[in-house]
Parts: sequence; structure tokens; C-alpha cells
Amino acid sequence: MRRLEDMIEFVSGSPQFRIREVSDEEAPLYTYYGQPDLETDLVGMESNGNEGKQVRTFDKVNTLCQGDVVFSLISGKSTIVGVKHQGYLYTQNYVKLVAGNKADSKYLVFLLNEDQFIKKQFLMGLQGSQVLKYTLKQLKELELPDLPTIERQQVIGALYFNQLRLEALRNRAANLETSILLEKLRRASAK
Repeated sequence: MRRLEDMIEFVSGSPQFRIREVSDEEAPLYTYYGQPDLETDLVGMESNGNEGKQVRTFDKVNTLCQGDVVFSLISGKSTIVGVKHQGYLYTQNYVKLVAGNKADSKYLVFLLNEDQFIKKQFLMGLQGSQVLKYTLKQLKELELPDLPTIERQQVIGALYFNQLRLEALRNRAANLETSILLEKLRRASAK
């Protein structure tokens, strides 16, 4: 059985507590990649809301590029970084997975997020621990099911991301309909 570490290169995020913040305007300004960013990248939609936490530093930090596969050690979810999060700084709570040509990126995300065999392995690793946090060691040692051909992986990965986006659009539409109806009801009751 193949392990994830046999086909993926892992790049851990920058340790947040080691980043020296400076007030020098010449220093590069970075925005931290966070859980809300991961969620919006997963459904391919913009989040309406605030920008993440930022830091100015001359330190060498790890940043994300559009198309990178990133895994959250906090939520156990992975996604592909969207164009909006290009250049975001990622901390030690995230791991970048570099698959090269061994696996399709979208399929890899599907596998890590949805595969029952992988979910079971994660659960076994979390049993007994107080803090639900995944480890790089756990991630590396994941045993993989037999992978389909790269062409089939591409089809499955594309369908997975399309479905997540469709679901998010439906939810947004339903929420808007509810808001409109509630506003009409408020107006009707005020008359």
C-alpha cells in the first residue's frame, strides 16, 4: 500500500511566533491565509467580508500561489488556492502539498476531504487526544487507496469542485430568497 509521502512533497507553513513584525513601510506586507480563505477557495466563491490579519516583515516566509494544494492541520480539510489568495502567507497550521505529475490536484483534494478510508485513518489518529489537531506525521503516513488513471482523476476532481460550487450557489440563492421574503413580511406587518 502506498503512503501519501511516497507521492507528495510537503512544505510546512512559517511558524507564526517566529515572524518578526516591523513597522517599516518598506517591509513587505503579507496577509495570513486562514480557515475562511480555505472555505471560499473550496467552493470557488468570493466571501463578502473582512480581509484577514496582516503582518509587515523582512523575514523569509512561506506564501501560497494560485493552484497550490493546501491542507489545514486544524480542520483536516484541503483545497486549491484561488487567485484571490495568491501571495498569502501560510502558517504552521497549514501544509502545502506538491503532487507534481503523480496526482491531479483537484482529485487529491477530493481524496483528502471525502475518502472514507482516509477519514477513518484520521479519526484513529485523533482518538484520545484532547485537541483536535492533525499532524504532519499523520498526513504523511496516510495510506492511499489505488488511484485511478490521471484522466479519470481529472474528471472526478473537476466534478467534485463543480458540485461544491453549485451547492454554495444554491445556498446563497436560498439565503437571499429568505432575506427578501423576511423583508416583505416586515413591511407588510408595519403597515
